[in-house]
Amino acid sequence: MDIEQKQVEHIDYFVKQASTLKGSALTNVIVEATSHPSLFAFSEILSVPNVVELEGTENSVYLDLLRLFAHGTWSDYKSIAGHLPQLVPDQVLKLKQLTVLTLADISKELPYDQLMQELDVTNVRELEDFLINECMYVGIVRGKLDQLKRCFEVQFAAGRDLRPGQLGNMLQTLTDWLTTSDYLLVSIQEKIKWADTMSELDKKHRKEVEERVDEVKKSLSLKKLQTVSRPTLTSEGMRRSTLNLVE
Repeated sequence: MDIEQKQVEHIDYFVKQASTLKGSALTNVIVEATSHPSLFAFSEILSVPNVVELEGTENSVYLDLLRLFAHGTWSDYKSIAGHLPQLVPDQVLKLKQLTVLTLADISKELPYDQLMQELDVTNVRELEDFLINECMYVGIVRGKLDQLKRCFEVQFAAGRDLRPGQLGNMLQTLTDWLTTSDYLLVSIQEKIKWADTMSELDKKHRKEVEERVDEVKKSLSLKKLQTVSRPTLTSEGMRRSTLNLVE
């Protein structure tokens, strides 16, 4: 079963759980969801009305925690850790995995130095073990570890939840792309039309040349035929003609 299908099943489970609970009872669901080893998308849980109602309550820090796992990174957590519940080891691992996904979305060539800084990893061996065992083996990324260049070359990375406002930017990007594609299509059609026109002109020119060549061939054949059929004087005839002139 691929990671996308697993995501759907886990999301459905936690959405149903969150829909049946309220208040402090939701905190356990949020902790369980953000600790789950196979769940990497949280926007559907965030949109559950019971979860939204945590805003402004004594349990609102768990709503902030869920938002962090939906859109944030390990560095983001460190900057606001004092305002959030302390993470358990599974949550720390999950947030670092999500951090790799965020970086992979920005660039397909991730320097080891950048990764070690973002993940709080102290050496290359530890970093490569993390990328292999906790990222590639899990299926959230695929790529190549380049020890010579000291970078991780990303070939695939699972997508994260869209940030607020990010969908509008994506739609604008797609709209711009479609507009550019339309202009390109019109340009290609015009070039095809021009090529067709030039092809027709070329065919017409070739036909005219061939007709002219045929005319020249016919003319040369006719002249040759006239030359062959013209009567010629024999030596005897030439002698008689000469005698007549002398007389």
